[in-house]
Amino acid sequence: MNILHVDCGTCQARGKACAECVISVLLGPMPDEIDLDEQEQAALAVMADSGLVPPLRLVSGQ
Repeated sequence: MNILHVDCGTCQARGKACAECVISVLLGPMPDEIDLDEQEQAALAVMADSGLVPPLRLVSGQ
């Protein structure tokens, strides 16, 4: 199973891209961390591809 770990605290795009990120749009002010399984990732991709929500703007920081 492919889990995507979203940690907004380490996102390189934090601040400038938050307003256009699906996580902020769906969850409001950014949670610290969230894990998305394959089905959740696929659902977000379908919604983004159809224009219902913006795409994930995560740029992982190291």
